[in-house]
Amino acid sequence: MLTRKIKLCHINAHITCRLCEGYLIDATTVTECLHTFCRSCLVKYLEENNTCPTCRIVIHQSHPLQYIGHDRTMQDIVYKLVPGLQEAELKKQREFYQRLGMEVPGDIKGELCNVKSHLDQRNGTCTPPTPRHTSSGRYQRIIHLLVDSWVSICLECNSSKLRGLKRKWIRCSAQATVLHLKKFIAKKLNLTSFNELDILCNEEILGKDHTLKFVVVTRWRFKVIVW
Repeated sequence: MLTRKIKLCHINAHITCRLCEGYLIDATTVTECLHTFCRSCLVKYLEENNTCPTCRIVIHQSHPLQYIGHDRTMQDIVYKLVPGLQEAELKKQREFYQRLGMEVPGDIKGELCNVKSHLDQRNGTCTPPTPRHTSSGRYQRIIHLLVDSWVSICLECNSSKLRGLKRKWIRCSAQATVLHLKKFIAKKLNLTSFNELDILCNEEILGKDHTLKFVVVTRWRFKVIVW
């Protein structure tokens, strides 16, 4: 079987963000045209525009953020192709939370551990696994990660046409998306469709693919979400 080596510079155009010209971080794709950008770059761009930065197609006249989605496959490809990128990005995220005096989210801690373990194995410096009966510290870390990955939010109804939730305070995973909240509300209120619901934070409509972790970091000044 013949193989051919390809230089990274030859495929950079396919794994870089057109807005910041850097490698894709938290890759997010426009569902209409399938062009991909860094999530933070695209969200910032769509605050004042409603078209794709590449092809200029109209994503949506009023709510373009609802028509973009996280592209895990593309992000995995980028991390595998660019050495050290994932580790560097996770380190930046950890330092960001530390500067704000906030606890580093559990999923970031977990990813850092996974990346370090992978690098140790690749470099041949991986230590043997600790026997189960002496790994109390490991289990304590896992419990800490699980607790740290949850978010408590308040869902307030801002519509006169719908009744509010009986229990408006809920606790859910930081990786849950706005779409999950829509489906939850629709089920609790016996609505036939969740697509007509808009969920806002600080008077700004949230995209359906936004994770609660993303909302906390970029939008959350007051812990109340309105729908």
